[in-house]
Amino acid sequence: MTARRRFRSVIRIGPVQVGTYYDGRGREKHTAVCTAPRCGFSADYDSRAAAELTARTHRCPVR
Repeated sequence: MTARRRFRSVIRIGPVQVGTYYDGRGREKHTAVCTAPRCGFSADYDSRAAAELTARTHRCPVR
């Protein structure tokens, strides 16, 4: 069963989107997802700063 996440505070840094959501246990989580075709990068973090840093330094392997 897939989790239905409701993102808030979504920003875009280059091709990467950073959003905040609450996980199944009520903890605040932050995710960074690359929207470039065929990239497939996504990661979850406990802090917003870590997710934004990842978004700023991400380089897509497919070019």
